[in-house]
This record gives sequence, C-alpha cells and structure tokens, in this order.
Amino acid sequence: MATFLYRLGRGAFRRRRFVALVWVALLFAAGFGAASASAPTSGSFSIPGTEAQKAFDLLEQRFPGMTANGATARIVIKAPDGAKVTDPAPKAQVEKIVSGLKGGAGADQIASVDDPFQSKAISKDSRTAYISAKYKVSGMELTDATRDSLKESGHAAQAAGLTVEIGGDALMTAPETGSGEVIGILIAAVVLVVTFGSLVAAGLPLLTALIGVGIGVSSITALANVLDLGSTTSTLAMMIGLAVGIDYALFIVSRYRVELAEGRERDEAAGRAAGTAGSAVVFAGLTVVIALVGLAVVNIPMLTKMGFAAAGTVVIAVLVALTLVPAILGFAGKKVLPAGTKSRLFGKGKPAGAEPKANGGTRWARFVLRRPVLVLLAGVIGLGAIAIPAGKLEMGLPDDGAQPVSTTQRRAYDLLSDGFGPGFNGPLMVVVDGDKALADKTVDRIKGLDGVAVVTPPMPNKAGDAAIINVIPKDRPSSTETEKLVHTIRDGSGDDVLVTGATAMNIDFSQKMNDALVPYLALVVGLAFLLLMLVFRSILVPLKAALGFLLSVVAALGAVVAVFQWGWLGSLFGVEQTGPIMSMMPIFMVGVVFGLAMDYEVFLVTRMREAYVHGERPGQAVVTGFQYSARVVVAAAVIMIAVFSGFIGASEQMVKMIGFGLAVAVFFDAFVVRMAIVPAVLALLGHKAWWLPKWLDRLLPNVDVEGESLRKHLGESGGPERDRELVNA
Repeated sequence: MATFLYRLGRGAFRRRRFVALVWVALLFAAGFGAASASAPTSGSFSIPGTEAQKAFDLLEQRFPGMTANGATARIVIKAPDGAKVTDPAPKAQVEKIVSGLKGGAGADQIASVDDPFQSKAISKDSRTAYISAKYKVSGMELTDATRDSLKESGHAAQAAGLTVEIGGDALMTAPETGSGEVIGILIAAVVLVVTFGSLVAAGLPLLTALIGVGIGVSSITALANVLDLGSTTSTLAMMIGLAVGIDYALFIVSRYRVELAEGRERDEAAGRAAGTAGSAVVFAGLTVVIALVGLAVVNIPMLTKMGFAAAGTVVIAVLVALTLVPAILGFAGKKVLPAGTKSRLFGKGKPAGAEPKANGGTRWARFVLRRPVLVLLAGVIGLGAIAIPAGKLEMGLPDDGAQPVSTTQRRAYDLLSDGFGPGFNGPLMVVVDGDKALADKTVDRIKGLDGVAVVTPPMPNKAGDAAIINVIPKDRPSSTETEKLVHTIRDGSGDDVLVTGATAMNIDFSQKMNDALVPYLALVVGLAFLLLMLVFRSILVPLKAALGFLLSVVAALGAVVAVFQWGWLGSLFGVEQTGPIMSMMPIFMVGVVFGLAMDYEVFLVTRMREAYVHGERPGQAVVTGFQYSARVVVAAAVIMIAVFSGFIGASEQMVKMIGFGLAVAVFFDAFVVRMAIVPAVLALLGHKAWWLPKWLDRLLPNVDVEGESLRKHLGESGGPERDRELVNA
C-alpha cells in the first residue's frame, strides 16, 4: 500500500493542474445539484420491529390518509385573569384567528383548521383553548408566507389582552449553527498557523477540508429528497467531515515538510508523505467509516442514513488528503515552509541529519516513562470519576417540552399542560385491529388502569374492522409513570391491540437503542480490533486502544449527562432546558468517537511501531513517536475540539448535544488516553506490547503502514532494521 500511495501522491503532485481541475469540477457539479434540488424535508421516521411502528403501519392500511406526513400546529389561546375564552370578546378573537388561517397567506398549503368551539378544545375552566391546524406538506416544505401567516395569526388577539402561543412542527426550520461554527474554524486556522509557522501551510488543510466538505454536504443536499435524508444529516456530515478533513490534510502536510527538511525534492517529498502519513490516513479513515457504517446494525433507517452520509464525507476527506493535498502542495512551492530557519518543526535550524532537539513531546514522553504507574492511575481514576454520571443516564426523544422557555413552542406546551393536564401533550393512540365489541372492551379495561386521565370513545374506520382509542395519561410524556402505563396497556392486550403515538414511539426507540448498543459495540470494536492488529502486528496494542476508547467515551457520556440532564454548567454551554439525553446520542457518539479515537491511535502509535521495527528499544520508540507525532496530534485534537465546539451554538438541541459530546470525548481521548495512558501502558508492557504469535503473523497480510516496502522500492535500507521474526519472538 505504501508504494501505491507513494506513486499516487507523486503523480498528483506532478499532474497538479489536472487533479485540481477534477476536484473543482466535482465541487461545482455537487453545488449545482444541491442548488437545483428542492429543500430537504425533516425525513421520515420509522422504528422497524417495534409495536409502535406496527400500529402505525396498521393505521396506514385501515385509515388511509390519516398518517399523512404533513406539518401540524397548535395555536393555544389563554384568557386573562377573570375572563374566559368563551366570553364574547375573546371568542371573537379566536374565531378571527381561525378565519385568518383559512383565508390568509399560505392557505393553499393548509389541509384543515379546527374551530375549538366546535371541536370542544376548551379547558374545564374555560380559560384556555387551542386551534389545531394541519398542513398538506411537512414543516420544512412550508413557504415563508405560510409560516409568517401562522406566526402573525395571533397578533390581534395578543393586542386585545389574550395570551397566544404556537406549538407543533409547523414552525420547524433547518438547524442553525450560529457563529460558533465560524469561530471553531477560526480557532483551527490559528492552531494551524502556530503549528506550521506559515500562512500558506496553515491555509492548505483548511482549503482542502472545505472543498471536501463542500462536495460531501452538497451531494447530501442534492440527494436529500431522493434518499429521504433528514434535515440534520448534512449538519452532522459537515461536523465530522470538516474535522477529519483538516486533520488528514494536516498529517500529510506535516510529513511533507519533514521530508523537505531532509533534503528531498518536492515531488519526492510529496510521494513519501503520501506513502507514509497517507497510509495512516487510509487506516484512520477506515476505522471512522467502519464505526459510521456500523450504525446500520441498529436497524433504524434514519440513523443508518446519517451514518452512511457521514461515512461518505469521510471517504471524500481521505481521497482529498491523498490527491488534492499533494496537488496543492505543488502549487504552493517553497511558501509551504515556515517563515524563518528557526522553526521548531525542523529542530530550530539544525542541519539535516542532526539529532533533533528535545521538544515538548519528547519531554512529556520521558516524564511518563519515568512514572508510568502514577500517570496510568491518574488518567484512569480521573476519567472514571467523570464517567460516574453516565450511570444515571436517562434517554428520550425531544418534544416541545424540551425547548428553551424563551420559545413560543415551549410556552404553548406549558399552557396546554396547565389547562388540560400534564399528559395532554403526550396522548397515547391505541389501535384496535377488530370489531366494535373488542374496541369497547379495550376502552373499559384502559379506564380502570392507574395513570389514565381521559379515554375517548373508539373511532371506527369505514369498514368497521378497526378502531382508534385516544388515551391521555395523568403524567407528562417523559415521566416513568407514563412509560409504565404504556407497558401496562400492552401487557394486558393481545396482538390485536397496539399502542402508538409520539410517546410510545419514544419509549420503543429508547429501548431499541439500549438493545442495540452491545451488539454495535461488539461489531465495531471487533472489526476495528482486527484492522489495528493488521496495522500494528500486535494483540495488546489494539486491545489497549479499544479499552482506552471505552474509558474516554463513557467519561464523555458522563459529562453530557452532567451538563444536559443535570444542568451542571448548563448556562455556560447555552443549555436553557435540561431533560433526558436524546436516545440516539449514546450510540451515535460511540460510533463517531471510536472512529476519531482510532485516528490518534494510528497516527501516534504508527510512528512508535516504525521506530521499534527499525531497532529502537520499546521505551525509546515511545519517545521517538512522541518526538515526531505529539505536536501534530495535539494540533489535530485542538482543531477537532474547536470544530465540534462550534456546533454547541446550534439551535437544534441534538446538534448542540452531539457537538458538546464529541468535543469533550476528543479532549479526553487525545489528551488523557492517547497522550498519557497509552505511553504509560506501553512503558509497562515493554517488548510484550509488540508481540504477535508466529502462526498469526503468517496468516495476517502485511499492510506495511511503516513504509518498509516503500524503502525497499526506493533502494534504501532504512537504518538498522529489526527482523519481523525477532519482533514477534
């Protein structure tokens, strides 16, 4: 592989105009496709194999058109103290809102508007009423005129002294990341300038990463409606693609400059950078792709599509690093070198071949080698303490009750809870697959259950072979009491009585996430373990990598629970409303963080492996790995943290939470696990760290990440080489 990548990198350098033209053409093609495509929708949501989904599918068969995926809105009106919405003046204002929606701007997108005085949508104290509006299209497809008409529908009523708030998904908009994303990129730019000492070298990873992300995100946008991708898919792909794109280009450029410092010609340096650092990029990218594609094991289409879309962006980032980066290095010329001869990267001006001066990475590695047990205990105990809140993890799907109190959706949610009871915002829909007798029997049984506030009479379909029963719990949708009620209804019913609705879907989704977590971990960690065993020709090094990842990801989950569920330091991160952690958050974070964690493992330990194979003692190999890789790995980690932290300012709670979780996980994994625990463990293991049974060594193909085949191809001895048989003895 190293030889192939060497030829690829050198060829891209020499044919830089053609390579750059191809990538620019791809960017314009993807951009044109995105501009021509219609706006992405929120994406359909299904949970195959669950009772809630079976009930939903039955509704589509027996009640055609009822499950149409159109947006809904609830305009909640509350009369001031001492007044009722049924009084003449407030009633006139409510009727004015109804008529305004039916005949105002965007009325062509409205399917129906229910008058609360006819649908009896009035609270017992007659102070609160709500208007239900259904639209023909999803919230993402509503025109600005329709959305503005909805927002302005209650202005006159508010002027008359009534409280008017709007809930539902009709006000849904594409998630906004705010200025945080831009700040993250600016921080990444500063880190690159400090690392490279050259504006051109710093700008190159940013430029190539933006091109790769532009192609990936534009492609996702162009295919969003065709593949039914959710509105957050492109945001998450951008988040991951931008981080890995900058990092992969960073490693190639860094190795290119080192090769130049050793006196190589520019095209030769580009080829060697692609053959050595490029090999690490390929395998690091593979671990990320495995983790993201592995989300398919959960068997939730939305999560699978998110994983595949993000994986596609990672593949593009790898291809950009191997081809476009060498091509642009050809255009950059000598400007990629630092401004001055005293660059730290080149040993502060020492002549080529001289022993480099000890840098921060070297000093830190020697410190860890002197006190491996102390460093190991400090890292494990520290992360273990941060991981404690993960034991109290509560999962759920967000509704308007999870919105910040400053939003109209949250205020509408609270008004409905106050006027109609806490369970009104999370009604259960019981679907009876049978005749009227079975439906009546089901109603009688549910009325006798604890935790039930209201049970509506059964609503049969035209054929009379199915019915719908609406059940309003006494408690709020996310409460444990409501979850127990759902299970009680299901346990006492046969296969012909099914419970669905948003609350039931939430419960089933969370359970499916819990059930899939262990198989997903086994699949992803198992495949990555085999991949790392190929890379490092070792059993203990991949095992250490996997255990270190588990420690960092559990600690990150603990931090997420502390901030988003408990509210610790919540105001610092813009968390206005605490609540359960989104059900898909743990498994999605496990997949993404595992891939990113293996990036640092591959980049850092590959250099150690290279030094060890070339004859260095285990401790000295660790020092050598840190001497050449620590500075760049730290820079890469800071860049990833900056990029992910930029998404904490997003308006979408899921994006905010994932941005925080990934940033914290990268911090823990890069600075605690990879930079502290890894060298401590390798110091304690010594030669045993690189042990591999001879029979297994013969079975495994040699992928040659350390570039030994490349040295032989170029006619170099590569220094005092250690025979692989001796390594594994």
